[in-house]
Amino acid sequence: MKKLHWLFMTICLAVWPALQSCDDNDGYSIGDYTPPLWATMRVTGSSFYLDCDVWGTLWPVNTDMGWYEPADGQRVITVFNPLWDNYEGFDHAVKILRLQNVLTKGVETLTPETDGELGNDPVLIFKSDISISNGYMNIFFLQNLPAKTKHRISLVRPSDDAELYGDDGYIHLELRYNTYDDVTGSRAYGAVSYNLNSLNMTPETKGIKLKLNSEKNGKVEVVFNRKESGGNMEKMQNQDLSKMQLR
Repeated sequence: MKKLHWLFMTICLAVWPALQSCDDNDGYSIGDYTPPLWATMRVTGSSFYLDCDVWGTLWPVNTDMGWYEPADGQRVITVFNPLWDNYEGFDHAVKILRLQNVLTKGVETLTPETDGELGNDPVLIFKSDISISNGYMNIFFLQNLPAKTKHRISLVRPSDDAELYGDDGYIHLELRYNTYDDVTGSRAYGAVSYNLNSLNMTPETKGIKLKLNSEKNGKVEVVFNRKESGGNMEKMQNQDLSKMQLR
């Protein structure tokens, strides 16, 4: 971004209490901030913006984010102060208050060769902690931390398309977890977001059926209908993901 642009935005933020807004939209105040929300990082030139699952495209006006190294397609959990709507082609201009990278993966194919490596160990997870939004499946859970080896968590599809796209109108997936027999009993929050764009979701697709091995409920299949929002981000309000050991 040009230095003059950043200087202008800095001045606008400095005089916010007196002016309330640098344009005609006075619907936000400096004390307005969102709950934790899922978003996708988008890199454009030497800058970046966020494609938020709820708010749309967000242009950050922060001048103090030189520490952050953006990667296009990276999923993040963010909290921000909305400032202006319809800002220079973006849905909103925002001041980012929190930005936390989340493990971001694609859908893998389950085959006899990959079955052992993918594992099928139980994981402490509930349906309310899984959501599907903006082309991603987002998962939040408690990890039994390893001593040495990062655990592997994978979203897999069957190799046969007939099994993937069932005659019941649902896409059939499975969550696989491999602890490599390395657990300590110490728990920490973990999160992962899976890109679903490799799947052929048509207007007729009813949703997703997900098999998983739950620590609490055993091997179950949970259903996510297409129009369900799902997910419980309240747990993410003050949680630090830095202790999780996942790949």
